[in-house]
Amino acid sequence: MIEHDVLDAGLGDADDDDFDEAVEAADATLPENRYLDREISWLAFNQRVLELAEDPTLPTLERANFLAIFASNLDEFFMVRVAGLKRRILTGLAVPTNVGRSPQDVLGDISAEAHRLQLRHAAVWTGEVRPALAAAGIEVVSWDTLDEDARERLSDYFQAQVFPVLMPLAVDPAHPFPYISGLSLNLAIRVRNARTGRQEFARLKVPPMLPRFVQIPGDTDAVRYLPLEDLIANHLGDLFPGMEVLDHHAFRLTRNEDVTIEEDETENLIQALEAELLRRRFGPPIRLEITDDMDDLTLDLLLNELDITEQEVYRLPGPLDLRGLFDLSRIDRPDLHYPPYVPKTAVAFQPPEQNGRADVFAAIRKGDVLVHHPYESFATSVQAFLEQAAKDPHVLAIKQTLYRTSGDSPIVQALIDAAEAGKQVLALVEVKARFDEANNIVWARKLEKAGVHVVYGLVGLKTHCKLALVIREEDGVLRHYSHVGTGNYNPKTSRLYEDFGLFTVDNEVGRDLTRLFNELSGYAIEKKFKRLLVAPLHLRKGLIRLIDKERRNAEAGKPARVRIKVNSMVDEQIIDALYRASQAGVPIDVWVRGICSLKPGVPGLSENITVRSILGRYLEHSRIFAFENDGNPQVYIGSADMMHRNLDRRVEALVRVVAPDEIDELSHLFDLAMSDGTSSWHLQGDGEWVRRSVDADGQPLVDLQDKTMATVQRKRRARAVR
Repeated sequence: MIEHDVLDAGLGDADDDDFDEAVEAADATLPENRYLDREISWLAFNQRVLELAEDPTLPTLERANFLAIFASNLDEFFMVRVAGLKRRILTGLAVPTNVGRSPQDVLGDISAEAHRLQLRHAAVWTGEVRPALAAAGIEVVSWDTLDEDARERLSDYFQAQVFPVLMPLAVDPAHPFPYISGLSLNLAIRVRNARTGRQEFARLKVPPMLPRFVQIPGDTDAVRYLPLEDLIANHLGDLFPGMEVLDHHAFRLTRNEDVTIEEDETENLIQALEAELLRRRFGPPIRLEITDDMDDLTLDLLLNELDITEQEVYRLPGPLDLRGLFDLSRIDRPDLHYPPYVPKTAVAFQPPEQNGRADVFAAIRKGDVLVHHPYESFATSVQAFLEQAAKDPHVLAIKQTLYRTSGDSPIVQALIDAAEAGKQVLALVEVKARFDEANNIVWARKLEKAGVHVVYGLVGLKTHCKLALVIREEDGVLRHYSHVGTGNYNPKTSRLYEDFGLFTVDNEVGRDLTRLFNELSGYAIEKKFKRLLVAPLHLRKGLIRLIDKERRNAEAGKPARVRIKVNSMVDEQIIDALYRASQAGVPIDVWVRGICSLKPGVPGLSENITVRSILGRYLEHSRIFAFENDGNPQVYIGSADMMHRNLDRRVEALVRVVAPDEIDELSHLFDLAMSDGTSSWHLQGDGEWVRRSVDADGQPLVDLQDKTMATVQRKRRARAVR
């Protein structure tokens, strides 16, 4: 029997008001300086990514990949977080940050820390990873190190493949300074007119559609690559005939690319978003990266024309834009990559015969199925679930949320197939998923053309929950087959992102999802859910009640414990609830990948709170919330992080896991993550993250992801034996 007292108790307005007043009174007793700055905490997360690139025990091409991830992460941080701070300052909406500091002061802190990290990033490439690649037979070289034969081969390549697509733009009274697109790599060039002796300036964009690192043709021994901008820079004479090339320097601009839409003022969200995406290309500059050899004359010209400050200039040793290392990291050298791992079919979904096909619905009818990606296959679980539903004549309807999905998504195709087969299909497409907006618009229109009912959620809210509901007729009765996940319905990222998904035929979950989909696709408002916690109405309050119950249990001498795994821990109300529980003696484990504003280990406040972070081969993405509940554990998984946007401005859903073996699986995963014998980063009370990857004897600690792979493989073998 599932207990619902925590969810259903006190949902009346009067009880809610009393609870809120009690919480506010308790918060007033907590010290003021109890949070870590969220922006600096994010930079600390990216430093942890950089520390993986610095790790000589990792395969070399994986280290290059982590350098590219660092660069890509930092770009997005500037385009969104830094841009948001600057926008609030310019518009006069500069409210203090979560630690009470002004946005101007925080921007100064960000600039100092980002400068330090970018210099460290460049040093790791030039001093560690690049030499390690060269030692393995993959060289990234400069033009001046090449012999005449290699230069001739590259010149032939330049004339055939590069020169035709270059567009040098002169700057003079007849040619105004050109628009510099965000994240583009450019060359600033000064030339002298041989006839008049006059100096001129030109800008040349490095074509983004060409390989960032050009493989030198004809090499037989080592594989050598030349940065594309180096190749172009050494052929500038071909672009400016009759001119003397005096100087050239690479630079790169980052612009504000956050999207803002006033939904209540537009009739058609799709059209408004398309217009905003066009405007995104012309956002104001927020960061200028230049090579460390740029002269003052060129820099002053860029500062004046781009209207950017010295604080926003990042002078770095070349090459700029190390996102290009994504291409190098895909080189086919198995010895320089992680050992291959093929996701395994979850035990419940393994077919009875070796080459047979599993009946997904029959498997779910036997009991709830918890699937752990990427260790367990997305294709033979989530994808198979929807594909079987599309073909099954007994399936009447499919309802699905789509937040981010891949360009050739079999999930989208399954929904199209179902609609074309005459089933009722509802797709809730979140077109506002940042940086995937254009892709989602394309798929929304494709779905509509196939007859799928496409809706775009509620005004003012992003739909971030990961839900699928299949309605199937069985012996004259409609049954609800539900899937609630922590990750997107994206087959490609499912191989890289760690996530959980719960399949169930439980009627309470089915009714919960039916009500929630009705709310999202129409105007129905249903406040009560049985096995779900849903934002923005009740998720935060539900979690605070669960945490507070642990506090009361601890005070009464009953078993109490809180364990939370999230991408980000920022929400002050949740953090304060954890502080209050810690003060009552509740042991609290927080497993966070990214931002954490909570200060652990502070005497009298949080000495019972432990915070760990694990980064590695896979991106830890699942969200888990576990409460001891006096020996009757309550465990939830779902889509919500502990951030204001998730709890206030998004539709999020957590589902309660009830099967004892699945609760045990999640508990054992936490045991492993929080163990001192597991490689992880430990958060200190001052905000410093300390990596612990080896023991006192210098031996490597347990890698959680490797261990999980082995555990899944062992479960599969155990079933085969049975």
